[in-house]
Amino acid sequence: MTGANQVVQQLSVNGKSAGSLNGIRAPSNNNPVQDVGSNNMICGQPGSSSKNIIDVAPGDKLGAYWQHLIGGPQGPNDKDNPIAKSHKGPVMAYLAKVDNAATASLNGLKWFKIADDGFDTSNRQWGVDRMIANNGWAYFNMPNCIAPGQYLLRVEILALHSAKNRGAAQFYQSCAQIKVSGSGTFSAAQTVSIPGAYKADDAGILANIYGLAGTPDNNGKPYKSPGPAPISC
Repeated sequence: MTGANQVVQQLSVNGKSAGSLNGIRAPSNNNPVQDVGSNNMICGQPGSSSKNIIDVAPGDKLGAYWQHLIGGPQGPNDKDNPIAKSHKGPVMAYLAKVDNAATASLNGLKWFKIADDGFDTSNRQWGVDRMIANNGWAYFNMPNCIAPGQYLLRVEILALHSAKNRGAAQFYQSCAQIKVSGSGTFSAAQTVSIPGAYKADDAGILANIYGLAGTPDNNGKPYKSPGPAPISC
């Protein structure tokens, strides 16, 4: 396992964690995926599985818990937990409708984005910076319009510290198995396939985020994450 990477291993609903690896499909190591055409782009490299499904209501505040390793820090003085501060980039979340979240195949799913915490030009902070400030938790809301049923929730960090070189951007992702309640009616008219949604030379993937002073602030310019825009209800 490499020194500064991380893996999502818990989902919280309105501040209450569902527990370690409960309802989570997480990779067995914390290495990034760097081939945007790989099936590992879906939920990470094959790893843990769970028979459980997490109940979520429209409007709930969800949290994805990132840590350096499954279980937490790599040693007692792990300065890179939950991730090295150099690994700047966006935090994103996608949904795909499935019949049974615990058993659904990852092949052929149609995804739509529900959250995208990218770069704030006002304070030059990235989504990853906010996740680190929250001790590994990245928060977003389940849109109010989502139709009831079972979904895979895909959470992803794109680390851009080496992304000026083609194929060097680092993707970290896991999937949570959820069941959405309520009476929403949203059905995505436009979806993307994963892999397929990203290309290695997309502007948000092949990117030099270092400004003239050598700091990872995108030179103060707006940053557009790869993939579709989040849905609006």
